[in-house]
Amino acid sequence: MSSLLLKSEIALGELAIAFLQESVGDWHSQRRYYSLETNDVQEVESFLTVRFLSRGTPELEHLAALHGLEDASILRCGSQVTWESSYIKPSRKPLSGSIVFGMSETLVYRDRGFATLQPITAQYHFPENSPKILHLRTEYNSSVFEEEFKFIGANYRTRQTIISRAGKEQTIGQYLEKRI
Repeated sequence: MSSLLLKSEIALGELAIAFLQESVGDWHSQRRYYSLETNDVQEVESFLTVRFLSRGTPELEHLAALHGLEDASILRCGSQVTWESSYIKPSRKPLSGSIVFGMSETLVYRDRGFATLQPITAQYHFPENSPKILHLRTEYNSSVFEEEFKFIGANYRTRQTIISRAGKEQTIGQYLEKRI
């Protein structure tokens, strides 16, 4: 049984590496966030740059330290994402920033969350071992973030995020991202 689990974890780690490598590059992202309570719609346009991080890079070593991991090598790979965003509707101040992700065999480690500057972890999986679809589930501060990233060919991907608080769905985010 343990050898089957080990093989499955190795396969999951390999899928994670392939997915992050395919994500490398510059992306144009068009997003809509739907508030389920108020029916408000918020539109955002972003330009993203995704960089692959191999095991042992300084960024992953720092991420491991933020999470108090004794062995940074459990982070098989990762990525650094930087962005410049503009809110289209309703108008808000443009935002820019970056985030570092590191992936172990079972968890995604982030240097910050969506609604917190604290380091967080998320569970991940690939449905039916599909290398083109990544599911994440993140929980903190009484909130749950369920995300799906899906590649559509080599130059497009879709994302969907469902944000719940206290067991009730609050917001749905939908994204179309095009490689530029």
